[in-house]
Amino acid sequence: AAMKLLSGGAQQMPAASYRAETVQRRDVGTSVTGTATLEPADAYNVTTLLSATILSAPFEEGDLVDKDTLLYTLDSTDARDSVSRANISTQQAQLSFEQAREALKPTAPISGTISEVYAHDGDSVTAGAELARIVTSTDITADFLFIYVSPSDFYAGQSATVFLDGVDGSVQGTVVSVSDATTVTSNGKQGCTVRVKIQNPGAISDSYTASAIIGSATSYGITPINMPASAVVYAGSSGTVTGFSKLSGSTVTKGEVLCTIDSESGRSQLENARLALESARLSASSAQGNLEDYTIKSPISGTVIEKTFKAGDKVDGVTSGNLAVIYDLSCLKMDMSVNELDISKVQVGQEVEITCNALMGQTFTGTVEKVSVNGTTTGGFTTYPVTILLREFGDLNPGMNVSADIVVERTTGVLCVPVSAVNSDGTVLVAGPGTLSEDGLTIADLSKAERRPVELGRSNEEYIEITSGLSQDEVVLVPDQATGSMGAVAMGG
Repeated sequence: AAMKLLSGGAQQMPAASYRAETVQRRDVGTSVTGTATLEPADAYNVTTLLSATILSAPFEEGDLVDKDTLLYTLDSTDARDSVSRANISTQQAQLSFEQAREALKPTAPISGTISEVYAHDGDSVTAGAELARIVTSTDITADFLFIYVSPSDFYAGQSATVFLDGVDGSVQGTVVSVSDATTVTSNGKQGCTVRVKIQNPGAISDSYTASAIIGSATSYGITPINMPASAVVYAGSSGTVTGFSKLSGSTVTKGEVLCTIDSESGRSQLENARLALESARLSASSAQGNLEDYTIKSPISGTVIEKTFKAGDKVDGVTSGNLAVIYDLSCLKMDMSVNELDISKVQVGQEVEITCNALMGQTFTGTVEKVSVNGTTTGGFTTYPVTILLREFGDLNPGMNVSADIVVERTTGVLCVPVSAVNSDGTVLVAGPGTLSEDGLTIADLSKAERRPVELGRSNEEYIEITSGLSQDEVVLVPDQATGSMGAVAMGG
């Protein structure tokens, strides 16, 4: 930094007002100085919004804990009950939604074939009206009893002639299975049972009966018809049938939408059911999230500085304050305010020399981590926060007040004299022959000192660089008072 000298020269002072100092090579650096309070790299106050009894607290002050380490487990009985109730409400809302959707869009309850259609597009129907019947198969079966015939006389796949009561003529069927042993009927006759499958020739129901001829044997007695499984599709609400394209004989799968029962009330009911389901799901999710709050984990890795609650204690939300305090002590940091005249000199990565009155004689080294442009203006003067990190901090602790010198420029091995040795006219007093006594320290004859002009270079608070005018090991006279010396020198840009 260049020097701007005030006018005027050094006043003549008695010899006792000077001391002798040898011109030496030193390291001279320009720095930005300030003070701040040390803080941990990160800190977290463990709190809770819940009111509950602490069931466990498996940690102690001084423990090193990792992120997500369990700190507290709170009694969550009430919260679990809330989750159960919320899940039940969600299930009920889901059922109501499905019923509302089914009322608006009837679906096939089973997979199979439509055997009968009771409604068509454009029909107006009321709630509960039959729309169609679905059967799982178009085949019907009958179990015929043959007496005085061995089971070996029949076989699967054998042709059978079936006579249906009330239906003219006969239909052809096929033997499906034969009983593996003879049985005795209630009237003492011995016989065997043969199951025959036939295709439904029309609107045959399970009220019909039949007889059969297989080979040369005729069935005994009256045999009821076994109908395949079936289901009726009903209208769940009143409205107009639309989109019903299925015909008798069409195949459908379980859950397939068959048509729409269109009505304003049905659409409103479905939308209300959908909103109720969404609300129930949100409530269930919130209840589950609340349950997770009963397990408190460490949000950071660090050291437990304070533990204020233990197992068995009752916490009462935010009124309980901090349950514990955790510091990340992997490094320390400080935010130092730098004035607007110096902030342009400060850059990330610069070295910082740190001292603390609590640890006299010790110097620590930090690094500029961040230079913020978010300044604070007070009385027309702006300062900016500069964040400094200390990774090696020895006995320094969070909360200590420290002084910091940010080294913005450093020159090594240059000729230097004390700042106060330079007079305001840019000269120094150089000891000539006879100026000093034999011990080389005491001034014997001040009149033999030489006032010599010098050129100045960089400086810090103590020393200033001499770029010309002095040689190494020469002795300069330094006034013990600042009058007329560089104490009256103003720094310039």
